[in-house]
Amino acid sequence: MSTTLRSIGMFRLMFWGCTVAILVLALLPPSTHMPTTGWDKSNHMLAFGTLAVLGSRAWPGRMWVILLGLIGYGVLIEILQGFTPYRDADAIDVVADTIGALIGFGLNALMARMAARSA
Repeated sequence: MSTTLRSIGMFRLMFWGCTVAILVLALLPPSTHMPTTGWDKSNHMLAFGTLAVLGSRAWPGRMWVILLGLIGYGVLIEILQGFTPYRDADAIDVVADTIGALIGFGLNALMARMAARSA
């Protein structure tokens, strides 16, 4: 297996692992032991920015598919949170998810450009 294919496989594994971890954290009751940036919206942006970077590396050239999938995933999380007694569905969270994903795609493009310059 080539290094590139192995690398793509690793990024896909990390993407799905983070996807599951984010869902679990989003559906757990709020707690002081939960990782946080200190602001709910930045938590969303960080999570979805991370997913965008990993998704861009896992499926190169599929940015629009990944972006639409991440927005759908954000909507799903909010719907599921609406069914819990300790979380609320919030449409603004989906906006934060989308902004985070767009920042993640931008960071990924910047990293790719920097890597190409140094090669």
